[in-house]
Amino acid sequence: MAEATDYEPRLKAQYNKVIRDEMLKKFEYKNQMQIPKIEKVVLNMGVGEAVNDRKKVQSAYDDLTLIAGQKPVFTKARKSIAGFKVREEMALGAKVTLRSARMYEFLDRLITIALPRVKDFRGLNPKSFDGRGNYAMGIKEHIIFPEIDYDKVDQIWGMDVIVCTSAPTDDEARALLKGFNFPFPEDK
Repeated sequence: MAEATDYEPRLKAQYNKVIRDEMLKKFEYKNQMQIPKIEKVVLNMGVGEAVNDRKKVQSAYDDLTLIAGQKPVFTKARKSIAGFKVREEMALGAKVTLRSARMYEFLDRLITIALPRVKDFRGLNPKSFDGRGNYAMGIKEHIIFPEIDYDKVDQIWGMDVIVCTSAPTDDEARALLKGFNFPFPEDK
């Protein structure tokens, strides 16, 4: 059985001590439970070349395991498409859902280490909210994460990062993510 520790990720402590109070003042919630929080982060790697080479999906799976710190699941084709040489149940990628401490640790690495490594990075797209308080972004190269050894990478993959919040509106979600230092460009 795992030992209970008093360890709290840096971003979770920041949320509990600073961001909750700022959100309460800005949006004037009547109840503490109305304050939005990040519920989960979903990482997805789709591997189009998996049709020709099964090893590429395994390579993406292994890299996603390093990035997330937990085992992903293979994403499989729902139906066969002869034109793309895809068969039903064929593995075409990998995904992983992060919650609680691992989620905060991943977001910390993403914001402080990985995103500053992106070439010509000018901030995240402020329009990538879905209307229900969730934010999605695409990363073109998975090698921006410090866990990936550049010399051992056989191919560079893109990946999707979806941040799911409990915020009912995009404005509240944007304020929440700005509190976590997500690099949105400033409004002019």
